[in-house]
Amino acid sequence: MMEECKTGAAGEQIAKEFLEMKKYISWNVNGLRAVMGKGFMDFFHSADADAFCLQETKLQEGQLELELPGYHQFWDYAEKKGYSGTAIFTKAEPLSVMTGMPFEKHDHEGRSVCLEFEDHYLLTVYVPNSQDGLKRLDYRMEWEDDWRGYVSELSRKKPVVFCGDLNVAHMPIDIKNPSSNHENAGFSDEERAKMSRLLSSGFVDSYRYLHPDKQEFSWWSYRMNARAKNIGWRIDYFIVSEALKKQIKDAFICGDIMGSDHAPVGIVLDI
Repeated sequence: MMEECKTGAAGEQIAKEFLEMKKYISWNVNGLRAVMGKGFMDFFHSADADAFCLQETKLQEGQLELELPGYHQFWDYAEKKGYSGTAIFTKAEPLSVMTGMPFEKHDHEGRSVCLEFEDHYLLTVYVPNSQDGLKRLDYRMEWEDDWRGYVSELSRKKPVVFCGDLNVAHMPIDIKNPSSNHENAGFSDEERAKMSRLLSSGFVDSYRYLHPDKQEFSWWSYRMNARAKNIGWRIDYFIVSEALKKQIKDAFICGDIMGSDHAPVGIVLDI
């Protein structure tokens, strides 16, 4: 766990050191209403992030009234009830907001929010799962190409920061048991190749950039006591435009924050 996940006096000192920087947090909450009863607001307040990005909110508009003084709220809801959904809560008011993707075929599942700020774009995204037996792999491959094109186009205008559950463990170091999971959803050759292509298109995996040899996970199955045994996957990311890589001051996973099958992840940027 990195210092940004801490609370109390030590956390306050760290916060002062990063006063002029941007701290962003991302969390797949696996149902926001469920995690509200498991300490979500305590972590939200202690993190004191400049922007807090969510995936799998599993909400429809009007199902939850969230009071977050000092934050602007932006939501993307899935048409299907209790499914997917994303949101960003931000202290700074954006110049513009886009929910969903600029492709009608992908714009029904509440998978993305994009905020434009003066010097960068910030996006949260929940990438489609290829499902058991890779049943949705063909759609996933199409979605990956369109997403890469979307963020690449944004990056030509100004730097991009996007975060979320990308539903892929990119390298063997990003998964506890790579051999036994080969060709399972999230660790197929096809999904990993799309991630490699994204990164070769002018983007940087912030965590791996700072921690090339560290094995740490952000998701654990609910089965077989996997989290207690730390049998996990790193599938939650902050990806930044190549132009921002020297401005990555920290990238971290808050592995001790409970409430979801995912841990929150974060980044500190000097922007």
